[in-house]
Amino acid sequence: MAMHPPRIALGTFLAVAMLAGCKAPPAEQKPPAQPPAAPATVATAHDINTVPPLVDDLQHRTFNYFWERTNAKNGLVPDRWPTPSFSSIAAVGFGLTAYGVGVERGWITRDQAVDRTLATLRFFDTAPQGPDARGMTGYKGFYYHFIDMEHGARFETTELSTVDTTLLMGGVLFAQTYYDGKDPRETEIRALADKLYRKVEWPWAQARKPRISMGWTPEKGFIAYDWNGYNEAILVYLLALGSPTHPVGKDAYDAWTSTYDKTWGTVQGQEHLSFPPLFGHQYSHVWVDFRGIQDAYMARRGIDYFENSRRAALSQQAYAVANPAGWDGYGKDVWGLTASDGPIDATISFKGKPRLFQTYTARGTGTEYTIDDGTIAPTAAAASMPFVPEQSIAAIQAMHDRYGKAIYAQYGFLDSFNPSFTFTDAKLHHGQLVPGTGWVDGDYLGIDQGPIVLMIENHRSDFVWSVMRRNPYIRKGLERAGFTGGWLDGAQ
Repeated sequence: MAMHPPRIALGTFLAVAMLAGCKAPPAEQKPPAQPPAAPATVATAHDINTVPPLVDDLQHRTFNYFWERTNAKNGLVPDRWPTPSFSSIAAVGFGLTAYGVGVERGWITRDQAVDRTLATLRFFDTAPQGPDARGMTGYKGFYYHFIDMEHGARFETTELSTVDTTLLMGGVLFAQTYYDGKDPRETEIRALADKLYRKVEWPWAQARKPRISMGWTPEKGFIAYDWNGYNEAILVYLLALGSPTHPVGKDAYDAWTSTYDKTWGTVQGQEHLSFPPLFGHQYSHVWVDFRGIQDAYMARRGIDYFENSRRAALSQQAYAVANPAGWDGYGKDVWGLTASDGPIDATISFKGKPRLFQTYTARGTGTEYTIDDGTIAPTAAAASMPFVPEQSIAAIQAMHDRYGKAIYAQYGFLDSFNPSFTFTDAKLHHGQLVPGTGWVDGDYLGIDQGPIVLMIENHRSDFVWSVMRRNPYIRKGLERAGFTGGWLDGAQ
């Protein structure tokens, strides 16, 4: 089925191709060599759920992507590695949050996290903003989706992205609340974080009021698509509502939820608000604890967004068990479709039928569409751990046991793999063919690494959620959107 408008592609290479005409750099064709296990650490976080050693190892390795690959001078996180790439501002937001996890887990010191966080916030505070097409990092408090790793200027003709700015701000607001000490550097973190959030001019992005546009470019103005529910952008509206300087009105959130009924339905036996790729059910949940709180729509449906994501994950597992397309490797413990790399853009006969294989695309299954070419992304199952811990942990274990020598390396799971793609005469765009495994990506992607670290932590210790429940802007955004119940009814 044809892909939706580019709302499902923002935060990815696909957005560059669809919205701005940029091309990704050539992909590395070999995965990194398998390193020894990460050294054992003593957790300082207060765990409420234990996890197997493999999950701890995965979380630590994945954290190291942000700690080791980030430009320490300016805090910019690469969109992917080892293929040389620009920085993704969304990956920066995940990184800012991951540093706190590293402190709590004992992987880095608080001083180290403070230094890295300060470098990041200072860079964004002084980065040039303006309407010029070149040399700018952002405009109106928003930032370009992709920026140069060294100097931070806009990459080629990428868009000023509202959702990627939002994911960056998720990390900024985490830093504002987490670093609550009296040390002058922590005081500066809080001040800079507040300043950056206050700069974002959310109403400016309401090109077609009351909805918020997906983005803007100096060459063409606002993108022709707005954020309509349901997808990963619920946090866009919450942060826009919570702004103390440039808030949008409640009518923006009402417009966002007004389309929900179009995608409410039953998918693989699970009745829920559908969005085919699992990242749409995970990204906002990294920072917002939706357990037990409801807006008007979810109150009418009798569930909350956390339960909705649980059902979405279960529907994907059930889809893998049913395996209607007959892909190799699918099953109870090998599942997970989301936006990810893929092997090639070509139609090839598989089991006697022509099948369309794709490179980067938003794979998934739901009421709107199904995009499935046999490519599994481990982040889809791993980052679903708070919703379906038993199924998520089993998937991590099974993928590691079955394919680990090919797909599990320096920074945990490589972005994706495809056991059905074994065509030796195909000219691959990414990755390589591995005997006994099929196609394996050669890269890690920052926006897929982040949810693994952070959602595992939310399952283990409630850490990121507990920090963000104390953030006044998150609370204000939720309350202005009409959320009630649960932790929102408690004392501030």
